[in-house]
Amino acid sequence: MATIKTVSKFHISMTEAASLAEAWQSLEEHWLIPTTGQTLPRTPSYGFLRMFVSPFLRPLLNAKLNGLHHIPRKGAVILAANHLSHVDPIFVIASARRTTHYLAKDGHFKNSVMRFAMRATGQIETKRDKGGEGALSSAADVLDSGQALGIFPEGTRSKRSESPYLLPGKTGVARLAASYPDAVVVPIALMGTRNMMKPQDHKLPRLWRPIALSAGQGVTWMEWLQDPNGGNTDAQQLVALSAKGEHEIRASLASLYRMFTDQLMGSISALGAP
Repeated sequence: MATIKTVSKFHISMTEAASLAEAWQSLEEHWLIPTTGQTLPRTPSYGFLRMFVSPFLRPLLNAKLNGLHHIPRKGAVILAANHLSHVDPIFVIASARRTTHYLAKDGHFKNSVMRFAMRATGQIETKRDKGGEGALSSAADVLDSGQALGIFPEGTRSKRSESPYLLPGKTGVARLAASYPDAVVVPIALMGTRNMMKPQDHKLPRLWRPIALSAGQGVTWMEWLQDPNGGNTDAQQLVALSAKGEHEIRASLASLYRMFTDQLMGSISALGAP
């Protein structure tokens, strides 16, 4: 399977890049995901947890972390990982070295203890009755603020009982990347988290179980779009596309979203996701 890592060595001139960006911007009405207009929740407890709780827990964990230098310390970034266990978002948050926001279903905020934990770690409550578009707008809030967004491209926790556990990715991650074309998308493979805390079987995480996180080289939508091994698209093609009808434009964009997502999932698999 192709991976998004293949685009890292391809470069075009600044003039070509500017032309491509301008042509992509001309299609904004077809790809833009609007924000909700709400500010991100404050996370006053996040620094405390990172400074005092994280060092206490780290020696207790049998965890291996690879490729963390690929995660930008500033700016909008999408951390895209496979999903096997309830501990996955916590593992990514603890490893990312920056505040990372995940979207969480409103059901997780009903219990007072869970509500405190979710808000303390910067998680964003989403309403199930607003559907997928509402969730994407909440995710857009994070990127629009130049923050780190954690996302599981599979859309749900894998319930497969045998390897490969990795599910096909949903294109929401590509749509977000396209709406914020300068945000870096970092593929992340999580390993061993299901053995640490298997849903329905384990009420508490078994901290002694080995787990691992491997982050790969990231790519922006614009980098991927122009690369021959990625979207293989130039400014002239986008200009020609903008002259077509609504249906043709959306079909072409959907094809790009699917290609990006499939390559992203290929990267996650190549990094070791089971």
